[in-house]
Amino acid sequence: MLIVRAARKTDLDALVRLAEEAGTGFTSLAVPPEVLEERLAKSEAAFSSPGEEQTEDTYQLMLEDTESGRIVGCSAVKAMVGVSKPYWDFKIMTLAQHSIEADRRFDMDAMLLVNDFAGASEVGTLFVSEAGRGSGAGRLVAQSRYLLIAAGPQRFGEKVLAELRGVVHEDGSSPFFDHVSRPFFRMDFDDADRLSAATDNQFILDLGPQHLIYVDLLPEAARAVIGKVHKDGEGAYNLLKWEGFHYDRYVDVFDGGPLVSNWTENIRTLRESREVTVKSATTSGGATGILSTDRFDDFRTCQAQVVDDGDIVGVSYDTMQALDLREGDRARFWRHKG
Repeated sequence: MLIVRAARKTDLDALVRLAEEAGTGFTSLAVPPEVLEERLAKSEAAFSSPGEEQTEDTYQLMLEDTESGRIVGCSAVKAMVGVSKPYWDFKIMTLAQHSIEADRRFDMDAMLLVNDFAGASEVGTLFVSEAGRGSGAGRLVAQSRYLLIAAGPQRFGEKVLAELRGVVHEDGSSPFFDHVSRPFFRMDFDDADRLSAATDNQFILDLGPQHLIYVDLLPEAARAVIGKVHKDGEGAYNLLKWEGFHYDRYVDVFDGGPLVSNWTENIRTLRESREVTVKSATTSGGATGILSTDRFDDFRTCQAQVVDDGDIVGVSYDTMQALDLREGDRARFWRHKG
């Protein structure tokens, strides 16, 4: 059985292995092992905190195969971005050009460096290893993030965003970075990616463009990848669109990948899930979906087949064991509707 659970400090070796497998351009994992170690320690502390208000904590989740004990994926939720550490993106805007004398009227796109999402939450770091793919693993780890938000809504913002990896070639080069960002930052893509993940991003403000960048003046190779998703991120993008996230012409500063967002209350999994009481049952049939503990300090989720009687759901012994649930415990259930 695959479960998603709160990360622990002891997950370091597994998280390092996942970071290595994720490869170039996966910004949130493009950091040294000591940074990942610190991230796990802070996440464990955040899960056990009272959580009475929104903070800048990051909650790390791990996808575990309970049969082998192997970690096969991860994801995370940043409770708040853009406050103490600016959250820089390029905003693409359309400028209307008109001249009566020249008898010309046309629109021109331009990009401006902005920090427009201060106070929002961010879902990200979604990665499933080759060994864990299939049987809905990606969907489970993705939807678990929204069930986590439902378990402690006061910890998160009114809006949730996600930044998707842009087009990066197999040799590690990025057409957007090479033609747009490199002239300003004067460093390799990998170096910029690592600095972005490991620092407060002051270097982006210090070195980044202070004025508009006209898209029409860029080479075709750069224009063609603006707002485009890396081929390995297409599945994640489809899941985000299914949840109601939309692209509003914000792109990553380094690879040009799209930023998508949604109001928290409108996220499909969160909106369709409900609190239930669990009881033991033999479930050879019934409703399928995702069941979560709804306990923030010991958050766990898994795919489940339950006997759905409204406020009470019957759950198999194996599922109860995997989620550490007992008869009469409160949980949260999202039902798959086909």
